[in-house]
Amino acid sequence: MANGDFLNIAIEAAITASYTILEDFPKIKDPTHKGKIDLVTSTDTNSEIIIKNIISKSFPTHSILAEESGSNQIKSDYLWIIDPLDGTTNFVHGCQPFSISIALYKKKNPLIGLVLELPTSKLYTAIQGEGAFCEGKPIVSSNVESVEKSLLATGFSYNHDRLWEINMEIFKELTRSSQGVRRFGSAAMDLCYVAEGKFDGFWEFGLKPWDTAAGVIIANEAGCKISGIKGKKFSIFDDNILVTNQKIYSEMISLISNVKIVS
Repeated sequence: MANGDFLNIAIEAAITASYTILEDFPKIKDPTHKGKIDLVTSTDTNSEIIIKNIISKSFPTHSILAEESGSNQIKSDYLWIIDPLDGTTNFVHGCQPFSISIALYKKKNPLIGLVLELPTSKLYTAIQGEGAFCEGKPIVSSNVESVEKSLLATGFSYNHDRLWEINMEIFKELTRSSQGVRRFGSAAMDLCYVAEGKFDGFWEFGLKPWDTAAGVIIANEAGCKISGIKGKKFSIFDDNILVTNQKIYSEMISLISNVKIVS
């Protein structure tokens, strides 16, 4: 099956699940807690069920890793990675944006990535080697040449631990050095915004595979530079990421290294 066929199924799954999310969005939510401030709602769960059912119906022998239910325990070269509602805290508080994120990897190699921005229903997609798109139109990262002229983004872990403290120090350093740092609450959307040049760079600690699996495919296809916070080769199973346009990457690494508490 061609990668475009995989993408079409992912699009069907995301759009179908989005109807449930958008129907629930104006309503009062009753979240439960995975951690002290890490929320989950019945909408997350229902969205995940819809997405998994559509993918499993088309590809019953494929592995699936999803945020709320974990692995389906099927052993396959193909792995679907799903975040049924990235930005649940935004969703609960009636704040934008939030998103659905779906990616497919074969033997750890990326095939397709999809992020559906909500509540706008703006669709970001990428097929490995074929470029990145928003609403079917090609997107590329920015040409901003310095951090001083850049708009950046970050996110903060739900665990207020040492990494949270480190990121606060990096946040201060990069806020001083740039035109600003935004915190939107959906890593998938942050990655897409760097991919289309709204942001020039993004970094975050405390991530899971479903947070980045689709967004990094889109960002890579849009010409972004992607690594770990300290510059090492990035894997979706790493818990930290740095994504920039091609021109400010080295300066970002240098500025982050100025934060002495980074070990």
